[in-house]
Amino acid sequence: MNIISAIILGVVQGLTEFLPVSSSGHLVLLQKIFGITAPAMFFDTMLHMGTLLAVFAVLWQDIWAILKRIIQPLTGFLILATIPTVFFALFFGDKIEHAFESGQFLGICFLLTSVFLFFSETVSRHANAAGIGLRKAEDMNWQDAVFIGLMQAVAIVPGISRSGATISGALSRRLNRDFAARFSFLLSIPAILGAVVLQTKNLVKGGAAEIANEGIGAAAVIAGTASAAIIGFFAIKFMLKMIREKSLFGFAIYTAVLGTLVLIDQLVTHLVF
Repeated sequence: MNIISAIILGVVQGLTEFLPVSSSGHLVLLQKIFGITAPAMFFDTMLHMGTLLAVFAVLWQDIWAILKRIIQPLTGFLILATIPTVFFALFFGDKIEHAFESGQFLGICFLLTSVFLFFSETVSRHANAAGIGLRKAEDMNWQDAVFIGLMQAVAIVPGISRSGATISGALSRRLNRDFAARFSFLLSIPAILGAVVLQTKNLVKGGAAEIANEGIGAAAVIAGTASAAIIGFFAIKFMLKMIREKSLFGFAIYTAVLGTLVLIDQLVTHLVF
């Protein structure tokens, strides 16, 4: 892999990891369209590390507030919301891996992402228009955390956006828009760390020889990681501003169109699938 390819993959990872369009879904789609293989494990692990650095860079104040006082409701809510994802990953890992390889549910899952975004945005706007008001961070309860966690667990399947599902879950529970986005990105930390830990475990089993056999130079790894971190940083900044000042309808339309096109190809044209 050359440096240009590494940078492109880093940009795609950093951008789609935090925009509500599904990074895994786009990866599967690109693989099918261009006939490429998934990034080598060590390189993919480093891309995830890049996006993790982006989260820390943008939300360092939120993270520091948690670290200064570990025992607080927000910590418990983050743990509670992570449990469903761990459960799904452990018990349905093989089926999820098959979904990645085949992409057979990709069209439907993109459409589900669109439905989540449309529904949650509508609920949030109607609540605000009706004078009901959106709930603040201190109003969050364990039911909210469980619901958002279940939404994240569903998003393990390619085509369903993790950030889209979790933000939608929070908005559907009428949580404050800014807090909904921040909680989603904070929740990405254990999710990304979990992926890194699993990949690292497999790398350790394979040993240094397997990493060397990937054929990716140090310069390409550094370039890919840096681009994922930089683009991820701006993607998070963009989403925080977008959800405060605009709406998610644009992303809902995008995933609806993409899902429809994929579904048409899967059922009728078979140009890619």
